[in-house]
Amino acid sequence: MARIYQIDIKTQEIKPSSDDTYTDMLELADDLPDSSPRYILLSYPLTLPSGRLSVPYVLIYYLPVNCNPNMRMSYAGAVELMRGTAEVNRVIEITDAEDLQEIEEKLKGED
Repeated sequence: MARIYQIDIKTQEIKPSSDDTYTDMLELADDLPDSSPRYILLSYPLTLPSGRLSVPYVLIYYLPVNCNPNMRMSYAGAVELMRGTAEVNRVIEITDAEDLQEIEEKLKGED
């Protein structure tokens, strides 16, 4: 399950970009903008190699290569605030929406 968050440029508040909750990574990737950063809070159930079920709760920091430098700075400055507020242990940075298709491998490589 995932939600997309963005920084409101006028108020500098971090807000959900919509009321949508995603369960499909392809749908989530389709809704990410091509040139604006976003934060994604993700709770993703997976089975570890040991057979144990795990549901990591992570912050995905989506930072497209071609985004505006001012937006890049705003998001970079607020990533730790978002991490602390959401109480996640891990931040995964991605530069391309297609990277979400490999998110399970990134999560399994956690420890």
